[in-house]
Amino acid sequence: MNNRYNHHNRRKYSLKVHIVLVTKYRKQILKGNIANDVKKQINIISKSYGYKIITMETDKDHIHILLEYNTTDRICDIIKIIKQQTTYFLWQKYHNFLSKCYWKKKIFWSDGYFACSIGEVSEATIQKYIENQG
Repeated sequence: MNNRYNHHNRRKYSLKVHIVLVTKYRKQILKGNIANDVKKQINIISKSYGYKIITMETDKDHIHILLEYNTTDRICDIIKIIKQQTTYFLWQKYHNFLSKCYWKKKIFWSDGYFACSIGEVSEATIQKYIENQG
């Protein structure tokens, strides 16, 4: 039972969010190396900011992430960091390819996002759903 919750100072918590990010114009470019690099970058970002990726999977034009975060973090900030840093990385690595997909530089993700907090009961269901993407 203790493993279900995080402890820090006087806080005991379990904060998990299901996030969906969509490529700009729903371009179906989250395949192959790009999909793998996006997932690697999100894992690197998560470790450096103290988030925990429970599961993550791409489907041609979007990515699902089940992420655990700290009480001091805001979901909108987490998403902003992930979008900014993955976009920067992808444009550095795939400039020639992305410049053919997007007329405006430094675009990869759509402006919006989906985020839904989850309870302990539905985590397994969401995890299975995400793992079956693609």
